[in-house]
Amino acid sequence: MAQPTTAVLCTDLAFEWPDGKPVLDGFHLAVGPGRTGLIGLNGAGKSTLLRLIAGDLTPTGGTVRVDGELGYLPQGLTLDTTLRVDEALGVRAAREALHAIESGDTDQRHFDAVGDDWDVEERARATLDRLGLQRLGLDRTTGELSGGEAVLLRLAALLMARPDVLLLDEPTNNLDRAARERLYETVAGWHGVMLVVSHDRELLRHVDQIADLRDGDVTWYGGNFEAYERTLAAQQETAERLLRNAEADVQRQKRDLVDARSRLDRSVAYGKKRSVTRNDPHIFRGMLKRKGQETAGRLQGMHTERLEEARARLTEAEEAVRDDAEIRIDLPRTAVPAGRTVLTLQKVRLPHGVTAELDLRGPERIALTGRNGSGKSTLLRTIAGELAPLEGEITAPVALRHLPQRLDLLDEGLSVVENVKLFAPAAGDNAIRARLARFLFRGARADQPAATLSGGERFRATLAALLLADPPPQLLLLDEPTNNLDLASVRQLTQALAAYQGALIVASHDVPFLRGLGVTRWLELDGELRAVDPM
Repeated sequence: MAQPTTAVLCTDLAFEWPDGKPVLDGFHLAVGPGRTGLIGLNGAGKSTLLRLIAGDLTPTGGTVRVDGELGYLPQGLTLDTTLRVDEALGVRAAREALHAIESGDTDQRHFDAVGDDWDVEERARATLDRLGLQRLGLDRTTGELSGGEAVLLRLAALLMARPDVLLLDEPTNNLDRAARERLYETVAGWHGVMLVVSHDRELLRHVDQIADLRDGDVTWYGGNFEAYERTLAAQQETAERLLRNAEADVQRQKRDLVDARSRLDRSVAYGKKRSVTRNDPHIFRGMLKRKGQETAGRLQGMHTERLEEARARLTEAEEAVRDDAEIRIDLPRTAVPAGRTVLTLQKVRLPHGVTAELDLRGPERIALTGRNGSGKSTLLRTIAGELAPLEGEITAPVALRHLPQRLDLLDEGLSVVENVKLFAPAAGDNAIRARLARFLFRGARADQPAATLSGGERFRATLAALLLADPPPQLLLLDEPTNNLDLASVRQLTQALAAYQGALIVASHDVPFLRGLGVTRWLELDGELRAVDPM
């Protein structure tokens, strides 16, 4: 039987939140066999779309059709900590029935529970091994799992169920490097229908096509993310050239209209003067005047029409050029002279037996890597003074700031301007607004309460508060800063850090992001802090 060409079909789909905020309206999507990467700006509706397809949300209009069994890995996954591993995998009933049969109980209900899945335990263990979860016994509870392990266990359950359609929402969030590699292998080896929302550029290298959700519509690009970037760059180069041409054409048409009016005014004045000199009759003068006015009207209308056509082409050209605005900042006061001591860790001991020694000088950029649970966040919080080390001494003779994973530094009840003022109380309101404009908070946007900010806006506001602080930080500690950021926000973060002239310690599993920062030293935390080769 031939495979259907469309496995997921959204027709005239509409959805709005209970407060009336629209997300999708008249939306159409058709997803066929293969691996599709769904990308878009924060707030575009990617996660909402997956929840609609999965049936977690009910559309306010239109229809969603899915052909075959569907599996869904949501973002922000939480597991019941009392579940056994075999329950989480969905195989507990089959295992218990199999064990009953092996012990001599031939009740038909046991055979019905097993079905054809006689190798269920072997399959379960092989799937766990494949995802690096070898240590998990099927009888253990899930309460001991880290966040990354919980994601992998849920993915293992989906693989065990063998769905026809697999939906993944930001699956690499909270995964360490080794776990990400296993997930990449799983995605690369998937032969069914997959729709994956992700900002992870390495993951998106393993998809067959890119669906770009923008302004309530999807644009399709064949190939993986690298092919998408090449195609988009070529399109934007063409769009920007057409925009420059359209802008020049509008200016040219404006000049032509002014020149035409000037020539007509001179012609009318000359004709009037000549008529008076010749002493033409009044009726003849009136006829000449009306004829001149008609000619002037036709010419002015022609030039005005050309100007409007040029403006329409300009509007079209402007819409074709993407407005993923760039952060532009200048932070000279954050500069650290080469050789100046920025941070010293002497025989520092953290919980769980982690030890660290470090001498950081000048504007070094350090990538802090290590598996989940190795203590990277604890180390950064200890350096920031939020936690006390069990032993040892930490010396930081410069101003430092810590950007935690949770982005919880803002006061929800205050505006963006007011939050920044908390970090720079001596700065005037106008100075703060001028600086915030470079972080894309212009005019009324700077007066938004923090509680109303989107994920991308919250990130920019938090980053602005840290970088514009007084005194300006000469050491920044960033903990998984690209988690939950769309690709445009990751680019904005990279731009902001490119302007930052102080020292950096960045804990991240996002290798392309780390490479883009110009890391000078790669350190791994695995019981102790040690240098490793660049990734």
